[in-house]
Amino acid sequence: MSSEEKSLNFIEEIIESDLASGKHESITTRFPPEPNGYLHIGHAKSIVLNFGLAKKYGGSTNLRFDDTNPVTEDTEYVESIKNDVKWLGFEWANELYASDYFDQLYEMALKLIDLGLAYVDDSTSEEIALQKGTPTVPGKRNEYANRTPSENRALFEEMKAGKYPDGSKVVRAKIDMESPNMLLRDPIIYRIKHAHHHRTGDKWCVYPMYDFAHGQSDSIEKITHSICTLEFVPHRPLYNWCIEKLATFPSQQYEFARLNMTYTVMSKRKLLQLVNENMVNGWDDPRMSTISGMRRRGYPAAAIREFCDRIGVAKRDNLIDVGLLEFCVREELNKTALRRMVVFDPLKVVITNYDKVEEALTSENNPEDPNSGVRTVPFSKEIWIEKDDFMEIPSKKYFRLAPGQMVRLKSAYIIKCEEVVKDANGNITEVHCTYIPESRSGNDTSGIHVKGTLHWVSASHAIHAEVRLYDRLFKVEDVANAEGDFKDHINPDSLTVLSNVYAEPALANDTSNNAFQFLRKGYFVKDSDSIPGKLVFNRTVTLKDTWAKEVKKG
Repeated sequence: MSSEEKSLNFIEEIIESDLASGKHESITTRFPPEPNGYLHIGHAKSIVLNFGLAKKYGGSTNLRFDDTNPVTEDTEYVESIKNDVKWLGFEWANELYASDYFDQLYEMALKLIDLGLAYVDDSTSEEIALQKGTPTVPGKRNEYANRTPSENRALFEEMKAGKYPDGSKVVRAKIDMESPNMLLRDPIIYRIKHAHHHRTGDKWCVYPMYDFAHGQSDSIEKITHSICTLEFVPHRPLYNWCIEKLATFPSQQYEFARLNMTYTVMSKRKLLQLVNENMVNGWDDPRMSTISGMRRRGYPAAAIREFCDRIGVAKRDNLIDVGLLEFCVREELNKTALRRMVVFDPLKVVITNYDKVEEALTSENNPEDPNSGVRTVPFSKEIWIEKDDFMEIPSKKYFRLAPGQMVRLKSAYIIKCEEVVKDANGNITEVHCTYIPESRSGNDTSGIHVKGTLHWVSASHAIHAEVRLYDRLFKVEDVANAEGDFKDHINPDSLTVLSNVYAEPALANDTSNNAFQFLRKGYFVKDSDSIPGKLVFNRTVTLKDTWAKEVKKG
């Protein structure tokens, strides 16, 4: 089914109805991250949705940082978020910050105070929690709710002037202490925080609460469709109440199911814990569900966009199989990755009847892409093959190298095993073979047909590299609902480092950060830890879904 034939999701239906009825002439969406951590794959879904809708319907998307908590925010996070959005392939119409609106938000809070719809409360957070009641017991207002608008205005101005310490006073909206929705029981809209803000410095010591700033920022920017995840459903009545009482632009909030994925955590708090406790090597560790981690692991942006499109937009939470994301990655890399030969666990093969010093062979860069061309691969008398591509006593259907058996070397010649050389302990150190000169790939006149083809690397031309084999960070499928602490379920085999692999020289000459398929091994990308003379490659994904096989075995 082509994308044009896909049925509309419920948000697209709403937008098409709004445009058709004239409710909106065009649409404006926003992606509003808090700059308190790196973005993860769940945010990617929101990015693709917000920017994708605006693109589809000729609208625009703002990138707005909801930076209302100076204690947890950092410009490092701001820059990482901008990099991630750009890398995913999107451009924002405006780069904005909730802190741009602190003056307006302060005036809006004063307006609610003047209307008798907000008051300054001196209660402690514990007292406020008790006074709010429970979902089955209504709350009760305290004596501070009886302050006059002029008293409240004076107190709020003193709060802004820095007269009171943190936690001594808050501003609360005066809504309904008996509401079945706990969030409407006179929610806090402003609090005191004597903290340096990454953009406004020390200008402010009162900061708006997220719920207040978020909705009003949408209104200020005239966001037509404010798209949030399902946990914001109970927040919508407060969002609408503020718009109604302040008579601001009527932005409307719509909620969709957030992305939950197997073998993954989607909580910024938990991701931060993994980083701070050195369970991983930073926010961009290739095992992390962060966009920067996936980028470093070699996931193509196109594959992440395709994954987000495939899972769609639902109204109900569900658990998406990470295998679908890996499938999208394989599909994309199969089309784009350059093929290279790398030997992970080397065994030396000596071709005894090869009497040239070396020769240059050619091999295709990507058989899926006719425009990818070919590369030169050097061939010589001594080559490396994988140890498990040789068996001294082969099983019946073993078609790789064995005594008396023939195999083809990829893009080279057919060879036949003649002799096995062992050390004093009986370990195989070399395999001696002969080659068939008439069997050169692309010009084979030997008439010999063999069933096995091996990858290889010329020993005298091989470059040394380190390969990092990444696997899933967690052992359990549903990490969020697993028993015990989530860190108890970390997969101890999530990273295996092979420090001495042999690679064909073409890998050393690549400067464009290409994705590679190491033949018969998987998809790989050069890591940022690479330095001249020492290349490091990360496994992006295996060639096939080996995990599914393991699950079936279990």
